[in-house]
Amino acid sequence: MPRGYDRVLYILPFDHRGSFQTKMFGWKSPLSEAQTAEISRAKEIIYDGFNATLANGLPKEKTGILVDEQFGAGILRDANSKNIITALPAEKSGQEEFDFEYGEDFARHIEAIGPTFCKVLVRYNPRGDLALNTRQTTRLTRLSEFLADQSRSRFMFELLVPAEKTQLETLNGDKATYDRELRPRLMVEAIQELQDAGVEPDLWKVEGLDRREDCESVVAAARAGGGVYRFCRRSHCFLGSAGRLAEQKGDTRANSRRDCQTLSRVRRSV
Repeated sequence: MPRGYDRVLYILPFDHRGSFQTKMFGWKSPLSEAQTAEISRAKEIIYDGFNATLANGLPKEKTGILVDEQFGAGILRDANSKNIITALPAEKSGQEEFDFEYGEDFARHIEAIGPTFCKVLVRYNPRGDLALNTRQTTRLTRLSEFLADQSRSRFMFELLVPAEKTQLETLNGDKATYDRELRPRLMVEAIQELQDAGVEPDLWKVEGLDRREDCESVVAAARAGGGVYRFCRRSHCFLGSAGRLAEQKGDTRANSRRDCQTLSRVRRSV
């Protein structure tokens, strides 16, 4: 299958696991069967809202869902049967270091679900802990090679570049200045390091950037790995990104913004 992704994409993310069970329900692991079923039912409400937007005219070819196997396996199977774009997280929930949710069995779980995208969330600061970055990169390279060579699923990479303590100290603890002045360069470095190690996503899911030139630098770095299409998103999800990028390009793209706002209302109402 040709790699890359060259279409508009809006994703409704509800792949939260640890935070969902603790912050919404106040439950700690291990969960009982009844508790697991209750969380699954809550996620089905979100999915019902998504399907309602499709029924009301949201373009199916531009929209998808990001949901986990633990609480959303039934949702993913139903979405696949309806040819809805799906994304399945591969990472363990609630930990700083990337590792596989199902350990050495990660490939079987991906293929059993057969999502459009296998998604990872990775915290990677190129000037941070070298040993940590090396461990993460080793696992990510393994996943990238599996998806490229053996899987039907594409590779979605959500990159977060959290500030190191020393980096914030040089900025007097000003997180906004870090996000504006330092993080864009670190994002480019992180993408380049990951690509050099053999990590080659089909689609990048990145934190928001305020300046057009920073967006261009990140896009150029992403495309350098093989020239395939990458997507830059807003801070929390794909929601709103089409309008933001359109404004930077001086292009109204009203339909894209309207589609995005429709999906956004689903997310905020559940």
